[in-house]
Amino acid sequence: MDDQGPAMRLVHLLRAVTVEFDQLGAEFAARNGLHPTDVRALIHLLDAARVGTRATPGWLGEQLRLNSAGTTALVDRLERLGLVRRSRDTADRRRVLLEVQEKATELGWTFFGPVIGEVVAAAEGFEAGELETVRRFLTAVLESAERAAL
Repeated sequence: MDDQGPAMRLVHLLRAVTVEFDQLGAEFAARNGLHPTDVRALIHLLDAARVGTRATPGWLGEQLRLNSAGTTALVDRLERLGLVRRSRDTADRRRVLLEVQEKATELGWTFFGPVIGEVVAAAEGFEAGELETVRRFLTAVLESAERAAL
């Protein structure tokens, strides 16, 4: 494999972006007394809310590749910190739903808001077709990573 070819340069750049965001997440976690898994859980829950997915502890455990006991400990910790709330599903009272609390959203925006603003500003420098190409590429990369995790 050509380590200097255009595709590999993208792989290296994507890895650098991933490492940088991972470092930001670790810094956010440390500043707020969280574990990096707590941050990933909050991101999954926020993404679920954004697209209308009903997040349950089982669903969250699948996303994070945690067993039931680990997921319960995680949700207990986030609930104690006032970052997540459990509630009964009104359609099925046996099911527990998870919801990110406003406190978590505010913490996240306080820390990540500036970098999100910078990324949005960078994206605004590209044409719609270019952004669509980037979206397609990142979607394909995400799907590749998900397949590799199976």
